[in-house]
Amino acid sequence: MSKDTLSGPVKYKAEDSAVVLVQDKKILLYGNTQTEYNDVSLAAPQVVVDQQSNIMTATADRDSMGNLLTRARFEQGENRFQSDTIQFNFKTQRGLTRNTFTQQGEMFVQGDKIKKADSSTIFVSSGRLTTCSFDEPHFAFRTNRLKVINNKIAVTGPTHPEFEGVPLPIYLPFGFFPLSQGRHSGMLPPQIATNEAFGLGLEGVGYYKVLNEYLDMRLQGNIYSYGTWSATLTPTYRKRYRYNGALNLQFQRTKQAFKDDPDFSLTKTFMIGWTHSVDQRARPGTTFSANVNAGSTRHNQLQPNDTRRIFGNKLNSSIAYSKTWQGKPYNLTLSANHNQDNQTRLMQITLPTAGFTLNTIYPFQRKTIVGAKRWYENLGVGYNGNFGNQLSFYDTARFRLGDLLDTMQWGAQHRFPITMSLPPVGPLIFSPSISYQQVWLQNKFIRSWNPNLKRLDTAISRGFFVDQEVTFGMSASTNVFGTLRFQRSRVAAIRHVVRPQVSFNYRPDMSSKYYYTTQLDTTGENFGRFSSLSGNLFSPFSEGQFGGISFGVDNNLEMKWRSKNDTGANAIRKIRLIDGFGFNSGYNFLADTMKLQNFNLYLRSTLFEKINITASALLSPYQTNRFGRPINKYAWSDGFRLGTLQYGSLAISTQFQSKKKDDKKGTQTDEDNPVLRNGRQITDPMLLNDQAMLMDYMRRNPAEFVDFNIPWQLSLSFSAGFNRRPMADYSGFENEFNANLSVNGSFNLTPKWNFSVNNVYYDFKTTQLQTFTMSISRDMHCWQMAINLTPVGPWRSFSFTINPKAALLQDLRVNRTRTFQSY
Repeated sequence: MSKDTLSGPVKYKAEDSAVVLVQDKKILLYGNTQTEYNDVSLAAPQVVVDQQSNIMTATADRDSMGNLLTRARFEQGENRFQSDTIQFNFKTQRGLTRNTFTQQGEMFVQGDKIKKADSSTIFVSSGRLTTCSFDEPHFAFRTNRLKVINNKIAVTGPTHPEFEGVPLPIYLPFGFFPLSQGRHSGMLPPQIATNEAFGLGLEGVGYYKVLNEYLDMRLQGNIYSYGTWSATLTPTYRKRYRYNGALNLQFQRTKQAFKDDPDFSLTKTFMIGWTHSVDQRARPGTTFSANVNAGSTRHNQLQPNDTRRIFGNKLNSSIAYSKTWQGKPYNLTLSANHNQDNQTRLMQITLPTAGFTLNTIYPFQRKTIVGAKRWYENLGVGYNGNFGNQLSFYDTARFRLGDLLDTMQWGAQHRFPITMSLPPVGPLIFSPSISYQQVWLQNKFIRSWNPNLKRLDTAISRGFFVDQEVTFGMSASTNVFGTLRFQRSRVAAIRHVVRPQVSFNYRPDMSSKYYYTTQLDTTGENFGRFSSLSGNLFSPFSEGQFGGISFGVDNNLEMKWRSKNDTGANAIRKIRLIDGFGFNSGYNFLADTMKLQNFNLYLRSTLFEKINITASALLSPYQTNRFGRPINKYAWSDGFRLGTLQYGSLAISTQFQSKKKDDKKGTQTDEDNPVLRNGRQITDPMLLNDQAMLMDYMRRNPAEFVDFNIPWQLSLSFSAGFNRRPMADYSGFENEFNANLSVNGSFNLTPKWNFSVNNVYYDFKTTQLQTFTMSISRDMHCWQMAINLTPVGPWRSFSFTINPKAALLQDLRVNRTRTFQSY
């Protein structure tokens, strides 16, 4: 082989012409040429291949006025260039280009001259670095010398930024741009914020450390000029196909006002978070998960710029383990739970809670079934058992370990369901059932009237108490259909489906020994009926025997709509009018008084496939005395009256959205598929914790994630309800009403300007806006601008942010934030 022989053939083609100069050993290609050599691909209007020097020269195409028409395009591995002139040596794999554009990850590099040293390194003379994809970028970093190593790093000499081609009087001695993908340790830049209560501060300053491929750690903090500071440590761990999780440890020292000020306060709070999940493929049949969110009850109230946390009065935690034995009908669950109310400052910890379930088994079923099943083979038996412990305390109380143990409650619950399915009798389906339940409880509560203090006193006695219940039942159900058809109307038909259910039940009275009657006030006429076991970890059973029927009716309505524009099968469209509405109740033949039970009413519908409606209510069919307690007299005995509503609720929600301007583009702010700021969806399972953090950032900064592809969108949610509850002294009942309206929406003022309102929450009870956030966003191609304003609420704020869209320069931002405290 000759020493100058290439390592592979050179393939070339041209649409216009190819000229071979034999004596000069040159090949001239004209018109949309394509040249390939190993992993090198070149497309250009004109190409000259010199076989003696192994140099290929490609030039761009220009019109008669000298304007550029088509550039030469060069590709080798991850290197991609667009240039006016390209010279490449097949032998040495080196090249020289002029007026070149190339992309390295999210970074675009422009240079008057670019020298390709090897397959991964280039040197640039008179270059510009930018994340803007335009030929004339909106901004860039100008430098005379630049070295780029593919997907690793870009290093410059003295550099300065420029905007719209105008240089800024800011010079840096060198530039360092990391281009490699994946995780890297480094400093986390802060943001400057102004808080009326805390002063001038730096938020988010910290350090990110990659310990190994399975573990990393983030330490961030906020510090303010008045003395408030906070620190957050977030270690995350992950092992592909095994498990992943994260810890979140927060400590905050909040100082409000100064020592001589009467409003001075110094508060130290903390918060602990832990999430853990196991891949089901790691250990089939075994699951372990954790979602812990606990801490000081005042911690969320002292968080600026996060109304979602400020108004979150409930914190919940759960750690759960479950085991299912393959081929066995039973499973085990172990869990620890935590609940706290930040308003009342009450904490409840349930540790541990154990549950054992035996799925329905058929003990009389043959191992090999030949022919039809015998009736007794459908007899099924199951078991459900739960055991728990609970501690309750206030975080403001100071107590010893013994005092804490005094608050402990334990209990257990057992249930043995026995069911049988019988063959249908015509349109009727019969299902007999037997159920035995038992609860083990720790405390007995006796409430008695104290004539001296004129109040109810409660005496608690500890022990082991057992309450039980047995029920026998036989249920029957069927479906009834009715259709009303129209001939000369766009309404083709209306269909009504009725599903009546009737069950015959018997339950003996096994709990009467735990019920008693006591005086409630000084009148001597108001008495209440209580269970001495109410207030335990598990609820006791109701008193009295039941022998009667339980009945209910479920309905739904559908309509067929005839279109004017379509014909044939497409002309008829089915519309759901009411998804379900009905009631259920019961009648106890064995009761001495008030045999008819309360009516549960419900309705659910999706009107026009847009408006979701749900409603429910509890109706008592009896009259009440002057204390509001039911008496043995029907409500309609003295005239037309249905009864007394005990509680009711109504919820209506809808969402409207315009068509996308470009159907090929996805939705940028989809809650179920969150994306990065550069528009790419997060799919890597090793980034689940980062995805959760991104979702939290998106909720707090919606203006930075506006989807300009949707001209407008609006979502409304209305809920109202009331509850008739006994007064604290049991002297009567009071009605508690609540209603609220929630609004979120946005619309494009122009193709590049967007106005939105978020977290608008209006409370009709207080007739006040509880939360309200408005924002204005500007799409500036490679940059984005966002203005957020929260004018109401305990924390009012204003922020202005302008930053590049590219994740590479996401910390290169101008931010101005001010927060005001209104309580």
